[in-house]
Amino acid sequence: MSLNSDAAFWASADKHLTRYGPSFESLIVESAEGSFVHDADGRRILDFTSGQMSAVLGHTHPDIVATVDRQMRRVAHLFSGMLSRPVVELAERLAALAPGLERVQLLTTGAESNEAAIRMAKLVTGGHEIVAFAQSWHGMTGAAASATYSAGRKGYGPASAGSFVIPAPNSYRPRFAHADGSLDWQRELDDAFELVDRQSTGNLAAFIAEPILSSGGILELPPGYLAALKRKCEERGMLLILDEAQTGVGRTGDMFAYQRDGVTPDIMTLSKTLGAGLPLAAVLTRPEIEQAAFERGFLFYTTHVSDPLPAAVGVTVLDVVARDGLVEQARRRGAQLEAGLRSLQQRFECVGDVRGRGLLLGLEIVTDRHSRAPGYELGAEIMDEAMRRGLSMNIVKLPGMGGVFRIAPPLTVSDEEIDLGIEIMSKAIGAVTGNAGA
Repeated sequence: MSLNSDAAFWASADKHLTRYGPSFESLIVESAEGSFVHDADGRRILDFTSGQMSAVLGHTHPDIVATVDRQMRRVAHLFSGMLSRPVVELAERLAALAPGLERVQLLTTGAESNEAAIRMAKLVTGGHEIVAFAQSWHGMTGAAASATYSAGRKGYGPASAGSFVIPAPNSYRPRFAHADGSLDWQRELDDAFELVDRQSTGNLAAFIAEPILSSGGILELPPGYLAALKRKCEERGMLLILDEAQTGVGRTGDMFAYQRDGVTPDIMTLSKTLGAGLPLAAVLTRPEIEQAAFERGFLFYTTHVSDPLPAAVGVTVLDVVARDGLVEQARRRGAQLEAGLRSLQQRFECVGDVRGRGLLLGLEIVTDRHSRAPGYELGAEIMDEAMRRGLSMNIVKLPGMGGVFRIAPPLTVSDEEIDLGIEIMSKAIGAVTGNAGA
């Protein structure tokens, strides 16, 4: 009998745990190391989502373990008005990595950092209207939830006043297209802001965007889009906030995704990847914005603002990323992973599209490649079959889209582990579709 079938464990879970969204996997995780989690039977499961897209150095990285042990013996938590060396060092390091964004606040979660960024933008601009993409995810609290459109909007009462939305560019399913069928993102963006201008009461404060919309189905902003979006913001006195929760700290093959485009936002938020699995977030902004916010009495702190323990972990994350060349490795391993996914696209008719950058890639499942009919159920079956074969993947199911696998292994993933993941995916798709591939 499987040790994952522990009756007392599941009875207690069923009785006491609040069900908060995803259904729980029918296994008990006992430990994790590197790119694998281990269940109660000792089975190794390849983690192709880095936990909750956060374990950028893999699980239980020895440098992170050592830092946590050392810092816990010194100081882990302080009064919000006290500073420690790890906090100042992490702020200095982040400022050096993101020239122009030299003011840093350290928080705990991505939602917190987006709340702080939006709050700062409103205070500095004097506006209250926030624009976001229709496929966005920025958090489940207050203003962040009001700027989240991919899920979770119904049943919770009114959103924040002045919450506006525009379509995210989707090269696979373009709303506006050139004569050759390719995405005409400039016309789409122009049209979207025409509608924003008509809705606005003259109080636009900020646009908040992910460089790659992960929960929206791995939708990447095309080259040139970010610069055009920044111009739209500048023309209207808005600030541009970039949420790099999943794209930051090397995952896309640049330290931060915006650097590919040479466009520096007014405010950037980090979370997930910065803490390598521990709760750590940051808000980075330009000195003049911070000064204006300070002069207007900016107030935003939490119980765990500027805590030494997660800050020390963040410093270690940056150390390891630099020491081991993980930004460049994300490019190399990302190219290997993309090649493997495109081989699946060539072999299986149900694989409609492969997209993304570095080690943040999406594979979209469709029921018909010509019509691009969404393949929700098929994708879910493939996900379950992959898990049975020892591969954990996350699938996005949104209206108007197919089932999109979000594939984001740790930056430390090996060539062999990528090959193993592709092999398991191939067998899972073949088993579900009854087609071993050409």
